[in-house]
Amino acid sequence: MKTEWDYTSLADAYLQRPDYADAAIDALLKVAQIAPGQAACDVGAGVAHLTLMLAARGLDVTAVEPNDAMRANGIKRTASLPQVRWFEGTGENTGQPDHAFSLVTFGSSFNVCDRPAALKETARILKSRGWFACMWNHRFLQDPIQSRIEAIIRSHIDGYSYGARREDQTDIIDASGLFGPVVHLDSRVIHQQSVEDCVEAWRSHATLERQAGPAFGAIVSDIEAYLLALGKPTIEIPYTTQIWIAQRRD
Repeated sequence: MKTEWDYTSLADAYLQRPDYADAAIDALLKVAQIAPGQAACDVGAGVAHLTLMLAARGLDVTAVEPNDAMRANGIKRTASLPQVRWFEGTGENTGQPDHAFSLVTFGSSFNVCDRPAALKETARILKSRGWFACMWNHRFLQDPIQSRIEAIIRSHIDGYSYGARREDQTDIIDASGLFGPVVHLDSRVIHQQSVEDCVEAWRSHATLERQAGPAFGAIVSDIEAYLLALGKPTIEIPYTTQIWIAQRRD
């Protein structure tokens, strides 16, 4: 399916992206009172990072992903899980039936949707009093290694911005009039990676690729050179999983 953001070239690199913090996902399910066996729709499911975490907690997961290459990787990763089904669709048009799900999630995908339209679509496919959740992993930019990587990026891109993915989502959710009140959750997670896998993960960074244009390859190469110069076989990358959740209004 053709979308404004084309992840085809990033699909394999996405396999190296970090998982969300277990504590944050557990807190989400506790607040929303989502129990094993209930139906969830993971929108923009990508290569199944969040899909797998929801399935591991006993949920019946419908994964919706517009990009063929990303969806193919997700299907492979969940092939042994009969409670996971995959469909082509977007946040604005999931192709799912009315009032079918107790939970609809957007894992690092809400920012690439028309957010008001995606919230309207979410309300349509949620059951009465069902829950919406959007989330991202934010690198802790004050970490010395991450601070240096930021400097490398900004040396190539004047005015680099993470855009909606680092914004507080409360106002956009409240403005829909469809959900509320909004609950914000966060939890720190340390992701340990080899330098090779870390560099591969940077190759999946769509926000960076979009703003860097032809400079994208050079930026990733500079990051790789810096990490190799550290002389460490693995590095620890601190993230905070940030989640915004809200219940559908009847």
